[in-house]
Amino acid sequence: MGIFDKFKGKAEDLKDKATEVVDSHGDKVGDGLDKAGDVVDEKTGGKYGDKIDQGVDVAKDRLDGLDGQDDDIDNGPKAV
Repeated sequence: MGIFDKFKGKAEDLKDKATEVVDSHGDKVGDGLDKAGDVVDEKTGGKYGDKIDQGVDVAKDRLDGLDGQDDDIDNGPKAV
């Protein structure tokens, strides 16, 4: 077993834990991401608001999709 095998195992463990947290507390995770985005937006004087919002939306989508379903974090209406 090489060093990368150990890292892969740890990464899988972290993914499993993250999936459990998002499944159990998706609303809180989403709120935390929104608040973090608001803080960054405030610190940058609103200069990058659109990019920050996009980043928050991508983070929510990726975290919500860890379990293969889009059902844990409310990300507002989906653009079509």
